[in-house]
Amino acid sequence: MAASQTTDTKTRQYAKQGFLRRFLPVAIIAAGLGVGYALGLHRYLSLDFLAESRGFLRDYVSGHPVLSSAGFIALYALAVAFSFPAASVLTLFAGFLFGWLLGGVLVAVAATIGASALFLVARGALKGILSEKLGTRVARMAKGFEDDAFGYLLVLRLAPIFPFWLVNIAPAFFDVRLKTYAMATFLGILPGTFAYAYLGYGLDSVLTAATEAGREIRLADLVTPQLTLAFAALAVVAAIPLLIRKLRRNSPS
Repeated sequence: MAASQTTDTKTRQYAKQGFLRRFLPVAIIAAGLGVGYALGLHRYLSLDFLAESRGFLRDYVSGHPVLSSAGFIALYALAVAFSFPAASVLTLFAGFLFGWLLGGVLVAVAATIGASALFLVARGALKGILSEKLGTRVARMAKGFEDDAFGYLLVLRLAPIFPFWLVNIAPAFFDVRLKTYAMATFLGILPGTFAYAYLGYGLDSVLTAATEAGREIRLADLVTPQLTLAFAALAVVAAIPLLIRKLRRNSPS
């Protein structure tokens, strides 16, 4: 009887430890996001702050190029890992402060690091949930995703339809390898990253005009319909190999 009680106690302890390992990182991310908003950090990740502080920020980057680059990578990666909605604005920051080429490279590296960290946390908490809850049909869909995870992820990254944070988490429901996730993320975000970095590179005149006009600058002032259509076209091009492969599988031999 005593041995049975000891076994039950150990089982409950292991289950509790497993639950903590699975969901504690998610709780930390949710708490970090809440603390960030409570401290008002989102006010510093805005075009208004860039307009007010652009002289100081440019002087600091010019005087400390290595430290500022490393600090920016850390800041961007943390923002992505904690799902802080500032990726587009920070990419503009990068182009404005570092130039479109170096800024784009810094963003691509930082975004991949932050997204991969969030993916690992989400995968630990969410992996297998869809197939467990929704049955065999979803399991077949998951298998199709996993068979060509790189291609699917590349399309999701290129398409401007889905929020960046959502695409960071969605593959966690499936058995996607970290290497595949990181490579598809890095390559898929390059077009959008350099496009936004280039917008940031030419942002000075826009900030000056907005300041002189006495109005706040908005991201919508910079993102044109033509730019959105260009991203959509890239996603269509990336999806072509997937469609061809699917047609070949469905065609009679």
